[in-house]
Amino acid sequence: MEILICVKQVPDDSIEIHLDKDKKKPNLNGVSLVANAFDTYALELAVRFMEANGGNVSVLNVGAEDSLNALKNCLSVGAKEAFFVKDDSYAALDAIGTADVLAESIHKIEKDKDKKFDLILCGKESTDEITGQVGAMLAEKLGTGFVSSAVEINLKDNGMEVHQETEEGYNIVSLEAPAVVTVSKPNYDPRYPTIKTKMASRKAVIPTYSAAEIGEVKQAKVRCIEYVEPPKREAGIKIQEKDAALAVNAAMEQMKKDKAI
Repeated sequence: MEILICVKQVPDDSIEIHLDKDKKKPNLNGVSLVANAFDTYALELAVRFMEANGGNVSVLNVGAEDSLNALKNCLSVGAKEAFFVKDDSYAALDAIGTADVLAESIHKIEKDKDKKFDLILCGKESTDEITGQVGAMLAEKLGTGFVSSAVEINLKDNGMEVHQETEEGYNIVSLEAPAVVTVSKPNYDPRYPTIKTKMASRKAVIPTYSAAEIGEVKQAKVRCIEYVEPPKREAGIKIQEKDAALAVNAAMEQMKKDKAI
């Protein structure tokens, strides 16, 4: 089975990021760029699937020059191939524009490699914009089946069995290839690279395409006009009473005062 993971590079969300008050945008000075967390979950799920069932795992990134490191990191943790569609203009894409470029890129790669992808995985959302829309839009562009928020994928009969995460548990969905699936957080973490795989990934030759080879970059139909920080939480009131009954009474009085009850 040929599996492709669409990987986005995002600011490292393990670092606290604040807004630039003048530019009204996140201040990313000194913040590293990394592969989107949900995309790394999709990659780990795909690599485990490949190890269990055979096949090939590839990764695709659409972005600017600095996205190359993210692809090489993916190669160091199990991906066998990487493809890079490079153009600075892609930084301003909205969700539907991203889906357009990804779909055209996939068609181009399939034509050049003379192979079809059976399964295309995306993270269920990116940790920067958190739209959660690209996967569904990509499936529509490609005309494939679609399942969101997968945490497990297995071969079943002539198709695939997908465990789709829900608020109550998960649904078991039957799916035929080709298909697009977005991936949530499974019950395991992505693997770490070894020194050997890191060294090999640095030497990897990654096929690179320009925007001119893929198609016209369409103007974004949706754009973010301003970022707003959430309001700071007010300090709470600490009840000092040591006696349980008095503490409960004090809490009830405070809630009445605040018109919470």
